[in-house]
Amino acid sequence: MRVQTEEWRRFIPGVRMYQGKKTLFYNGEELYDDDNGEYLVYSEEEQKSWEVIIVLPGVRVIHVKTFSTLSKIETVIMADDSVETIEEMAFDRCRSLKIVKFSRNLEFIGMGAFWSCRSLISIFIPPSCREIGNQVFQYCEKLIIFHVPRHTMMGVKAIRETALFDASPFEVDVRVHEWVKGINDDDKYELHRACSSFNPLMDIIYGIVKRKGLASFKKQNEVGMTPFDYLDTNPFADIDIDQRALMKRYVLEMMGETM
Repeated sequence: MRVQTEEWRRFIPGVRMYQGKKTLFYNGEELYDDDNGEYLVYSEEEQKSWEVIIVLPGVRVIHVKTFSTLSKIETVIMADDSVETIEEMAFDRCRSLKIVKFSRNLEFIGMGAFWSCRSLISIFIPPSCREIGNQVFQYCEKLIIFHVPRHTMMGVKAIRETALFDASPFEVDVRVHEWVKGINDDDKYELHRACSSFNPLMDIIYGIVKRKGLASFKKQNEVGMTPFDYLDTNPFADIDIDQRALMKRYVLEMMGETM
């Protein structure tokens, strides 16, 4: 699911169908009272039917256990100028969750926030994020693409029991985290870096493809990912950048034509 920037202006809070999915347009209200074990605003049955969460502009914090154990949630999209803090266990055990787009203002993810989200395959952490707490993505068994800035601190067991951790040549968290942050540093993975960047640009990606040829599309890194595995799952990529568009541009240019 892609949300264009101009669409945010017309979103209002509440639950309704959006792009064929039952969607909560979330404005920061408290949904669950953890102290008393009570569902607020919406019933337990209603909350457990949501498939998409769209966090509206102005929401700065997602509080402890806000969306915990909501097993039908597949997609979470945060407005670029919204969430700065995701507190403990905010999305833990959302076992259908596949897509997360964080706010460009995100600073901190609390302990176990996405613990045991077993369908997550990829995560892209924005440069604004200074810290990922303990066990945040532990038991996200399918997680294999994890783009994280070098300066972001990662807590104990942050990516334990994931496909990526298992693919690492190391067993100690600190070593694994450093390896993950540098996984595409080699020059031969230049296209991987461009496709996984926080602001992937068509002209930069195309320039690399033009220099290295179409075969660069299929080059795998140490964990078996191609550049377009990153691009296809990168929530910060422009909707117009995709493999077919790049290949079409390449072929037309080689034929002496322009798009």
